[in-house]
Amino acid sequence: MTAIDFTAEVEKRKEDLLADLFSLLEINSERDDSKVDAQHPFGPGPVKALEKFLEIADRDGYPTKNVDNYAGHFEFGDGEEVLGIFAHMDVVPAGSGWDTDPYTPTIKDGRLYARGASDDKGPTTACYYGLKIIKELGLPTSKKVRFIVGTDEESGWADMDYYFEHVGLAKPDFGFSPDAEFPIINGEKGNITEYLHFAGENAGVARLHSFTGGLRENMVPESATAVVSGDLADLQAKLDTFVAEHKLRGEIQEEAGQYKVTIIGKSAHGAMPASGVNGATYLALFLSQFDFAGPAKDYLDIAGKILLNDHEGENLKIAHVDEKMGALSMNAGVFRFDETSDDNTIALNIRYPKGTSPEQIKSILENLPVASVSLSEHGHTPHYVPMEDPLVQTLLNVYEKQTGLKGHEQVIGGGTFGRLLERGVAYGAMFPDSIDTMHQANEFIALDDLFRAAAIYAEAIYELIK
Repeated sequence: MTAIDFTAEVEKRKEDLLADLFSLLEINSERDDSKVDAQHPFGPGPVKALEKFLEIADRDGYPTKNVDNYAGHFEFGDGEEVLGIFAHMDVVPAGSGWDTDPYTPTIKDGRLYARGASDDKGPTTACYYGLKIIKELGLPTSKKVRFIVGTDEESGWADMDYYFEHVGLAKPDFGFSPDAEFPIINGEKGNITEYLHFAGENAGVARLHSFTGGLRENMVPESATAVVSGDLADLQAKLDTFVAEHKLRGEIQEEAGQYKVTIIGKSAHGAMPASGVNGATYLALFLSQFDFAGPAKDYLDIAGKILLNDHEGENLKIAHVDEKMGALSMNAGVFRFDETSDDNTIALNIRYPKGTSPEQIKSILENLPVASVSLSEHGHTPHYVPMEDPLVQTLLNVYEKQTGLKGHEQVIGGGTFGRLLERGVAYGAMFPDSIDTMHQANEFIALDDLFRAAAIYAEAIYELIK
């Protein structure tokens, strides 16, 4: 059989690929719990994106299935073994700081800007077109492909819980998720959120009325705002000095004798907290110099003096390193304090390697001056597929052939749908020299990377199912 030039096949389909991708990126598929109902389990946006993806698959002749708007799939080919491809249509909130409208896909200087361009609508579409090439060329296959798309990957993965419970099919035998990096992600740390709870009567000559920061537990808070009053001598001058020293932005607004103080940092993916600037922890550090007392003081001291830049949990005393999986990482993701509430919280999203556990981490956190510590209902244990597995070897071989770069294993703190299968990994679409803008303002994917990934996906899928 003549060797197939998968790069040339992608070139023929570039305009169609972009057109389909634009139709997905134009949909605001952020989770919206305020609009949840029986037909929209995570709000209308994720459903609309799922329906559009299945509409594209139906147009191209695939049999599709929508599982009650939680997730859906289409299938290709026949065979006893099933290759699963797992992607997602939901996105994290756009947030602020964009130079373009996050839901108006815009190409500038060879880059496609939009929320979801790199996480995960761009890679999903590249992978879709990889399979589409195999189908349109009529290449011989011996296995079935099930391309599964979820709608709650960025939150709690309730989409996949529901999907597997209701789809009526066994899980695929092996598979990958186009939702991370090349050359491969064959290991993922455990992922849990631990909540610090604060209770008690507010006190002090300085008063903390509220403190809010963070959109999602798996995002570094770009900014945070506190409402304060009382003895706050030289508040503006001190803020000016503080933000200049730490290279931040900040502002104060006075309203009815109270002061609304905001500090702005930089958002980033919660799996890589050191790549962001946590506006909430810096705001807490700034405020902690004033004479707060009671739970407000505990809240600000922990947030500003312990959590600030504590990316590996050293200050929290939960740091742990595994020889193969690396170090634990911690992102203080969501801050909620209201003086009228008896349950104020800080959410710590923790990516942990083998050798520790959520319960062990919780027992250490309980030594902090907090009312209690609780665990999120949903979490993931550490996941690893050995390098010797034929799935890993095949994917690395294709990567090496098409890029000329040496493949190697990687373990990450991020969690992908690849871990849904015992023999599941993540594979692209971000290259080693790509700029990572996932979960950030001005998210983009380079067009050259998008098309290069599509060619790699085409050959990789073919090698796995031929």
